[in-house]
Amino acid sequence: MAKDDYHVIVYQILSYLYQCLKSGLPIDESKLYYDSKMINVNKRYWEYIIASMIDMGLVDGTYCRNLSDGTSEIMSIDKMQITPKGIEYLCDNSFLAKAKAFVQDTIGVISPFF
Repeated sequence: MAKDDYHVIVYQILSYLYQCLKSGLPIDESKLYYDSKMINVNKRYWEYIIASMIDMGLVDGTYCRNLSDGTSEIMSIDKMQITPKGIEYLCDNSFLAKAKAFVQDTIGVISPFF
């Protein structure tokens, strides 16, 4: 698994949002953007990942707006939060378990976010 694999990025985003929720801290939206230190992927791929997380009901508070040129724009990322379904997905998904192992081995679980 590579650091830019879909499941690794989903794991990192959901983990960060869940840690913020549990600790009562507001999210730092700059850590959730495509060009952040932890995510670091191209914008189109990032929009795809965020849009799929919204569609799957893993996060809410943000939305994807489709533009007339065929691209999309992620709106209100500063209000993004993990949903109960997102927490369940984070804890029970086998692909995310592999992503977690990858992140723990190469990057560190959440420490770069805090």
